[in-house]
Amino acid sequence: MTDIFFEVEKHSDHQKFLKGMELLYFAYRDFISWPDDVLQTYGFGRAHHRVLHFVGRNPGMKVAELLKLLSITKQSLSRVLSTLVEKGHIRQDIGDQDRRQRLLFLTDQGQTLLDKIAEHQKDHMLKAFEKAGGQSVEGFWKVLSALLADDNRDEILARVNKDMGE
Repeated sequence: MTDIFFEVEKHSDHQKFLKGMELLYFAYRDFISWPDDVLQTYGFGRAHHRVLHFVGRNPGMKVAELLKLLSITKQSLSRVLSTLVEKGHIRQDIGDQDRRQRLLFLTDQGQTLLDKIAEHQKDHMLKAFEKAGGQSVEGFWKVLSALLADDNRDEILARVNKDMGE
């Protein structure tokens, strides 16, 4: 790996900000490029990917919960969700207690697409984790956690840690 001068204490605050911002930008660009290409072949975009991911991680999730989690408008979600339902990637079931609720589930087709997208990302991330080492991975998670907004950090961390044995 190219040495990018990891000696944090030798950097000014402004340099730390610039390096962190640019590394985050370029890492995200490269991390998301494979899914973007795959999604494009289906006529989907990143919003579709986010919905597939969170419905896959939370089978039976209510539409209202997904709206809150993604912090998007009903109109934005409606467009994305309608397309995923129409193309057979997500199904909506009526709630048992409240028939107004719509519970979301991936179909087999949706799970296959999500697996296809995630396969490359998983490999990419696990290789990076291996290169960086366990302490660096823990530090990375701490930095990302600290970047979360205070008003919903606990809720997001609880959701992220779901099924992680924590």
